[in-house]
Amino acid sequence: MSCCAHRQTPASATPLDGAARRADIVRIADPTPPPRIGFSGGRSHVGTLRPEIRSDGEGLVREVRLRPFAVDAAPVTNARFAAFVAETGYRTEAERLGWGPVFRGLLADPSAHPPSPSSTPWWVYCEGAWWAEPEGPGSHVRDRADHPVTHMSWADAGAFAQWAGGRLPTEAEWEHAARGGLAGDPRFPWGDREPDDTDFLPCNIWQGRFPGDNACADGWLGTSPVGAFAPNRAGLHDVVGNVWEWTSEPFTIRSASRAARLRNRQAAEASQKTMKGGSFLCHISYCYRYRIAARSGTSADSGSSNTGLRVFYD
Repeated sequence: MSCCAHRQTPASATPLDGAARRADIVRIADPTPPPRIGFSGGRSHVGTLRPEIRSDGEGLVREVRLRPFAVDAAPVTNARFAAFVAETGYRTEAERLGWGPVFRGLLADPSAHPPSPSSTPWWVYCEGAWWAEPEGPGSHVRDRADHPVTHMSWADAGAFAQWAGGRLPTEAEWEHAARGGLAGDPRFPWGDREPDDTDFLPCNIWQGRFPGDNACADGWLGTSPVGAFAPNRAGLHDVVGNVWEWTSEPFTIRSASRAARLRNRQAAEASQKTMKGGSFLCHISYCYRYRIAARSGTSADSGSSNTGLRVFYD
């Protein structure tokens, strides 16, 4: 499917009232979980000997020993999150706050939104954006039930995971699962081959010149249905690309350097948590974080149009 045929833009400019919101949520709700993949634990590691973004701390390799755990084969979908909301009445942080960050290129009329006050003008602080209306009033997820849920804060992700009988992973668990049994220090869940903008498209990331020109060679402008791309060797889909996934851990750089101490202090003050996997907005020229060892520190209350979750289990 071409990206133009699947532009994630509002169908109308009419906001959903409370009754319509509930009806939409119930209509797509499906609590069926994806297959659960088990890992036996044992010796593993975090980080890489081939770092690309050293300031993130990805080049600090740490040996770990893991207990056995399991993980969902796919990120949490809109349908599964809708079942959680329908059963519990849970309201996400974005819904309660009344706004969420949206990538400007997903909006029906980007010019109608003022520039972001941040240093990343491709983000819009969109009034009324939340998981069920991802691009604000008039958008909906009725035709995206099998896409990963977005606009998830760290608390939202934890609440869902608890409801599902699981939890958020440690960074070590996430990286171990992402490698899927590949030996050594693979860069990606499939090995070391670099995705390109034309022929090798193993995950949902950006193709072209970010942020103004997305060729959509992989077929998607925004999120894609979970399972649209081949899984890693263990059977996990969308480990990198599509949406960022929260871990349970605060963002820290395990180094005594002055730069690391400053970064850690800033991360603690902003209540940042570690995210993994990158998203549909990543590209080697800008956000080269769709690699296994790549990591990002994000404020725990932040949920955006490329932020989701995956559930892990003891």
